Amino acid sequence: MATPTPGTTRSSAAGPLAQRLGIAVHELSAQRATGTMPVVGNTQPAGLLHGGASVVLAETLGSMAAAVHAGPGRTAVGIEISATHHRAVRDGSTGHPVDGSTGHPVDGHPTDEHVTGTATALHLGQTVASYEITVEDSAGRRVCTARLTCLVVAAGSSTPSS
Repeated sequence: MATPTPGTTRSSAAGPLAQRLGIAVHELSAQRATGTMPVVGNTQPAGLLHGGASVVLAETLGSMAAAVHAGPGRTAVGIEISATHHRAVRDGSTGHPVDGSTGHPVDGHPTDEHVTGTATALHLGQTVASYEITVEDSAGRRVCTARLTCLVVAAGSSTPSS
């Protein structure tokens, strides 16, 4: 992941997996990051948001915020993540056929169900940054709570920076 800078939306800096899941980053600083992800295309066979997709959203937001914290010449790599899933979210396309390969409605009926993630710094140290990430549905109900720990390292390294 390229080291992001605070300020503008930067979905491409989130990496190819985040792009594939449709993650859009809206706010980014070392203290806080927010972003959204569509439910359509990120579901399990039962039509519910896949728990792994929630975890990808959480790790994307926390890792990007940690990379901002790391600063120039350093970056952050996730070393631990845990998540609790509190409630299910449906894809919002009930009654409308969805293309199995893209997850998009095939009959032109839009579905706007999305989840919003908010990463909040818990600890910002020289070698470790920790975040709590909440994921909420479009009604503001908590769907998932995750906790991410990142190791701050020299850019291009996987060992702690000095």
